[in-house]
Amino acid sequence: MASDYTVGDLVAEFLAACGVTTVFGIASVHNIPMLDGIGRRNAIRFMMARGELGGAHMADGYARVSQGLGVILSSTGPGAANTIGGLIEARFAGSPVLHITGQTSTQYVDRGQGTVHDPYDQLGMMASVCKAAYRVRSARNALGVLTRAAVDALSAPMGPVSVEIPIDLQRAKIERPSLLDNFVLPLPPPRVPTGGELDELAARVIAAKRPLLWLGNGAKGAGRAAAKLLDMGFGMVTSFNGRATVPEDHPRNLGALTGNGMPVVSDFYKTVDVCLVVGCRLRGHETNDFQLQPPANLIQIDTDPAANGRTYASAYFVCGDAGATLDGLISRIQGKLNVAPGYADEFAALKRDAQGAFIDTLGAYGTFSAQLRNVMPRDAIWARDVTQNNTTWGNRVFPLNAPNQNVYPVGAGIGQGLCLGIGAAAAAGDRKTVVMTGDGGFFLNVGELWTAVQENLDMTVIVMNDRGYGVIKRIQDATAQGRRYYADLESPEIEKLAGLSAIPYFRVSRADAFGDTVAKALAIKGLTMVEVDMTAVGEFPAYFPFNLKPAQNRS
Repeated sequence: MASDYTVGDLVAEFLAACGVTTVFGIASVHNIPMLDGIGRRNAIRFMMARGELGGAHMADGYARVSQGLGVILSSTGPGAANTIGGLIEARFAGSPVLHITGQTSTQYVDRGQGTVHDPYDQLGMMASVCKAAYRVRSARNALGVLTRAAVDALSAPMGPVSVEIPIDLQRAKIERPSLLDNFVLPLPPPRVPTGGELDELAARVIAAKRPLLWLGNGAKGAGRAAAKLLDMGFGMVTSFNGRATVPEDHPRNLGALTGNGMPVVSDFYKTVDVCLVVGCRLRGHETNDFQLQPPANLIQIDTDPAANGRTYASAYFVCGDAGATLDGLISRIQGKLNVAPGYADEFAALKRDAQGAFIDTLGAYGTFSAQLRNVMPRDAIWARDVTQNNTTWGNRVFPLNAPNQNVYPVGAGIGQGLCLGIGAAAAAGDRKTVVMTGDGGFFLNVGELWTAVQENLDMTVIVMNDRGYGVIKRIQDATAQGRRYYADLESPEIEKLAGLSAIPYFRVSRADAFGDTVAKALAIKGLTMVEVDMTAVGEFPAYFPFNLKPAQNRS
């Protein structure tokens, strides 16, 4: 008897076998067999985005919080092209996102004959933005191609991978692969450095008296080892994307106060005699295009050999998994590391001074971080868009407790926060998701608000409304002699917009009412909205580098 099992069924079963519980996307003529396989099995939740761009960001946010594979399923041609902004952000963030798209029938592929959605070099388009891109060329190799793509996405350095499956192959009937009965992705083991590499690393660390950790996205799985190094006397700082590898209430975790525009921090770096840069690029975005001078004696640990010297020169480089390398280091320096007396207290004082100096630059918004932290659940997800508030207190001084609580546009693209937050909320389980966006970013993808409504997600959306592109105005002040062209927006009233779907709405018009107002929204299960009227609270103050005045030591 002929099998009724198709490649579309295989896709659905493969995703479930990979531990995927939620997929994002839009139904279209070139993906119906795959969605039919998902729908009939009812093992995976399919969240209907309003656009493929939003769906790709949702898959990214889902991957960051679930710490697994995020999946966006799109149509062909224009639909696949619409995912690109989201896939670029996933590449920036190192998120394991699997993009599965359709393709015209095999007999028409790459012939320019004008079939429906017929794209010019779709595979090349996807390869240009993803870590890798593949085409399924026969029904019999569909499982192999999908497996290769998922392994690529989840292997360090992680990133988005695209797979296109022609529509005739999606419908093709095949025998169900018995391999799916006990399927396990063949992920490569993390590289553990050799004994000689670890001995040399340990010798360099033991020679230090004032050691510092600088952790990035690639060290998110090394929290236990990082905490041990802090217990041994290390100080710690992180990239924006590497935050909360150790909870940020630790007195020797500076978080993302990396020293950019802060002499109190950059001066302290001159006293550090060894700095372990682990899974971190020391990006130009966070170092004022490399004008920040980190500690002189840099030792770099990274899974990617090409990371060696990519930004700053290192005195020693170890290619290895962050957790395994730090574990090997700890076993060699235990009881041998002699940190300078008073270094721990100095670092704790540095954190207090740096945070205080930074908050002092924020005017009326200086209390917002503490107000929100006091009312927001400790385990809540903190998703943000690019706004003046996030660029300052949201990224730098709002304390987080775990790395998968931290969701924001690493590539600094506007309008991505709401969609990232929706994907994060889909993975959050019983945890609340809080999204902070500006009005400009919010209205860029406002249609996706109804994805959150339809899916009944438990999230509070905070819109910091200054009626324009506040970040752009700051850049114009600094680079265009204050000529603020094309930065003011006419937008619908957010209260009325919320009322269209009976979303509970709250407004903040005074700085001291921020926390209490957000608390009322958080107390409601489901989707709520808080608008902060920044014209009433006051104009957001210029911040470094736009104020030309760095945050100084307050002592």
